[in-house]
Amino acid sequence: MYTEDHIRALLDQVASADVSVDAAVSRLRALPFEQVGQAMLDHHRHLRDGLGEVVYCEGKSCAQVTDIVSRLAAVGSRVLGTRASVEQYEAAKQSTSDLQYDADARALWLDREPRDEAQKYDGVVLVAAGTSDVPVAQEAALTLQLMGHAPQCIYDVGVAGLHRLLHHVDALQRANVIVAVAGMEGALPSVVGGLVSAPVIAVPTSVGYGTSMNGLAALLGMLNTCAAGIAVVNIDNGFGAGYMAGMINRKVCEGDSGKTHA
Repeated sequence: MYTEDHIRALLDQVASADVSVDAAVSRLRALPFEQVGQAMLDHHRHLRDGLGEVVYCEGKSCAQVTDIVSRLAAVGSRVLGTRASVEQYEAAKQSTSDLQYDADARALWLDREPRDEAQKYDGVVLVAAGTSDVPVAQEAALTLQLMGHAPQCIYDVGVAGLHRLLHHVDALQRANVIVAVAGMEGALPSVVGGLVSAPVIAVPTSVGYGTSMNGLAALLGMLNTCAAGIAVVNIDNGFGAGYMAGMINRKVCEGDSGKTHA
């Protein structure tokens, strides 16, 4: 209901007298935000940045997640909840029967208006150093998919076996933007950054032995990279990296082709 296309359609119906002003006001009453229990839902966010409010589920009760997700699902076609447990998903699914769960990404999601392949933006390449980094990478991938992108995912190409990464140099060099996910010492983004002209979004993960300090070593390594064109998000923040990559790629693709979508 709260996408730009839906609001334009509602205004057209008011202009043609198919919908009364009072009925339109009733539909729009929840804009721009709505109180749901202790949460204040931002229904205008899709209009401002292209993706509705995302629910950070960790730390919330099953009841809170259920209430928030059910309301977002009632007024929108797409929902994303990050850091969601199976218990939170199962509770929320009781109220939103078509809700989905990605066990790798630890995320619950909903897409009632899936785009076909021709509508999706190409240009994002997502690389992960090891299989232990895949949950964070998958959070980025799911975020990108819900934003309308078709990321190319290349996993288990860390610097311990550099030939694995070099096998994909052509794909990396064709990318508009790259998300590089790594734990341990966090070297992968520096290597990727030295091979490409596209911006690289580095994601440190909390994977590693004791002195990795739950991702702090990877974070500091990425912040101190000698390669240019690298931006760094917080530890394990696959959502933030995917979101940033989606914003960059959409601008590039729309500038190249004029293709737009909600």
